[in-house]
Amino acid sequence: MIQTMFSFSSDLMYSFARPILFKLDPEYAHDLTLSKLAMASKSPFLTGQIQKWFGNRVNDLPIKCMGIDFRHPVGLAAGLDKNARALPAFSALGFSGVELGTVTPKPQPGNDKPRMFRLEDDEALINRMGFNSGGVELFVENIKKTQRTAVAGINIGKNAITPIADAHFDYVSAMQRVYAHADYITVNISSPNTKSLRDLQNESFLDHLLQQIKQAQVKCQKVHKRSVPIALKVAPDLTPDEIEIIAELLISHQFDALIATNTTVARPSSLKSQHASEGGGLSGAPVKEMSTDCIRQFYPLLKGRVQIIGVGGIKTVDDAWEKLLAGADYLQIYTQFIYQGPAMIKDIVHGLQAKVQSHGFSDLGEALAQLRKE
Repeated sequence: MIQTMFSFSSDLMYSFARPILFKLDPEYAHDLTLSKLAMASKSPFLTGQIQKWFGNRVNDLPIKCMGIDFRHPVGLAAGLDKNARALPAFSALGFSGVELGTVTPKPQPGNDKPRMFRLEDDEALINRMGFNSGGVELFVENIKKTQRTAVAGINIGKNAITPIADAHFDYVSAMQRVYAHADYITVNISSPNTKSLRDLQNESFLDHLLQQIKQAQVKCQKVHKRSVPIALKVAPDLTPDEIEIIAELLISHQFDALIATNTTVARPSSLKSQHASEGGGLSGAPVKEMSTDCIRQFYPLLKGRVQIIGVGGIKTVDDAWEKLLAGADYLQIYTQFIYQGPAMIKDIVHGLQAKVQSHGFSDLGEALAQLRKE
């Protein structure tokens, strides 16, 4: 009875908070929430309370991705904590992994405001933040102060003023600075909000970029005496030919993972919200099918040699299961976390556990390996 009341009260917390937050400007609400989580992250007592309210209610469903053992397959995508201010609090909410960033080598303000829009009727967001970042030095200072209770990925990008031909210098510089503090590093070449950034997905740029990053990874590994996996994050707006080229390059340069996908510049005709025509990257429910289809195309091309992290439009356990069966080895959420709150982590993990058991398995990795063959 006490446990039931406790679960009910913790689920209600976000139900009360959301209407208040959704009356505020989206970016202001984000900054306000992050500041509170950052404050909680400095207090072992407060993070302990968050852990009791939320994290302890999430079951274990172990999965291995990039050689990393995750407690369960639901992580937080990059973008919520760009400057590594609130890792302990996000971990306490129940995420098995938290991807921090995007962080750029030098500080930059990002694009002009307003630059974030809620599409409530569509359960979506549009953002054109533009890699607003306090820079890698601030980022590293922040992460040094945090307790590590979940896997910490670090998402790196280039500065807006850096010419696209010199982008590799920014990525290598950022990687060298964060390497010692990362469990894995994500190379973000797919944000639509930095001019020409997505050109890096083209073969002429990508081959050279991945080569430079891989060489830097090998050097960092020798210096730090530890291997940190590298992932590449791509857009959902790729053609089949582009997907084939990227898959070949990921294999040839021995990257560890692909993150599919970032936001889209497409605007589905189904969008109903007043901000649907705003420029920037669209995320949330409307991106679900695009993201899953992208995973389906990459999976047979990567042949298990490069693992896939699935992101985009995950709302329910069925959405999560669909991405896993399509070829994803791990999952990340962002937009629906804003709409639904922390309870969705528990709901998805518990639901996945039930699906695994219903198919006669006890291990998620084994279940996926067998069911993908059918």
